Amino acid sequence: MRKNIFFNRKKLLGLAAGILTFCMTGSLVYGAGEAVDMEPADSQEQMVKSYLTGEDVPESVGRRRPVAVMLGNNIEGAPQSGTTHAGVIYEAPVEGNITRLMGIFEDYDSLEKIGSVRSCRDYYIFYANEFDAIYAHYGQAAYALQYLDNGVIDNLNGLILGGTAFYRTSDRQAPHNAYTSAEYLQRGIDAKGYRQTYKDGYTGHYQFSDTEVIPDSDCTANIVHLDNFSDNHPWFEYNADTKKYSRFQYGEAHIDETTGEQLTCDNIILQYSNYQPYDANGYLNIDTSSGGQGKYITRGKAMDITWSKDDASGITHYYDTAGQEIRLNPGKIWVEIVLNDSVDGVTFQ
Repeated sequence: MRKNIFFNRKKLLGLAAGILTFCMTGSLVYGAGEAVDMEPADSQEQMVKSYLTGEDVPESVGRRRPVAVMLGNNIEGAPQSGTTHAGVIYEAPVEGNITRLMGIFEDYDSLEKIGSVRSCRDYYIFYANEFDAIYAHYGQAAYALQYLDNGVIDNLNGLILGGTAFYRTSDRQAPHNAYTSAEYLQRGIDAKGYRQTYKDGYTGHYQFSDTEVIPDSDCTANIVHLDNFSDNHPWFEYNADTKKYSRFQYGEAHIDETTGEQLTCDNIILQYSNYQPYDANGYLNIDTSSGGQGKYITRGKAMDITWSKDDASGITHYYDTAGQEIRLNPGKIWVEIVLNDSVDGVTFQ
């Protein structure tokens, strides 16, 4: 049964004015100037510490399962797009003296272009698993198939998902023109039915410090040259004003192609690793679990570290010379996988 509702003209005009004011200002005005604040819903979202960077981020970002994307890094594949949004970036050698990157993203909702996306190498599967990440790649080396086929990692494979999770552009030649985006990643995740929250019991990869970390070391690291990578010859330069390292390769600033911004980071980890060649084609079997030595670099200093894992599927932990697990400065991290027989190619200034 309907009720008859009567509004006089003055009340109708007042209500209309209130709605208009709300649309323009975010406050809803009642009658004679009484206002009720209507804050945007997302401004009330709880902030949490990111498991990737240790920085304060919205809970919807910091507790969402990240995506690890394989990125081409030879001269045809660089510069990449979307990389300024990666919280952690791994760089490791592949066959042919080139390197490949893996960007780990938790904050990617605004990204329309991430890539170019390239193929999987088996050791990257284990690095990505340390972050409970969904692994996005376009194809794989034969030696990775046993892990992909046996479900060692939740992954989005361009050879299977094609136009669902990835797209091609016309500005580069294949295979350097495969990309993904927030929308395409979501489509792929939905198609595979993967969870998008961290697994039970996951509490993060790194330990972050509440106070500034300046390594107690005599090793100055204002410039870090990685000439062990003989194709791109990357290096980092420290800026004491911003307290960040700027990244260079191929003789120039390493930028995000979409934004034109140079890539920077707060922390660099050199992880010295044993390896064996898989075959005469140069495919590498890099040891991701046996442990070894390395360096932690931040605030213009480099300190000696060791690294180890509890098991092959576990998280890598880094320790100082006293055996204490190191704490990092909050911020972005580059992990450089340096083969043990090329450590002499790393120099500091």
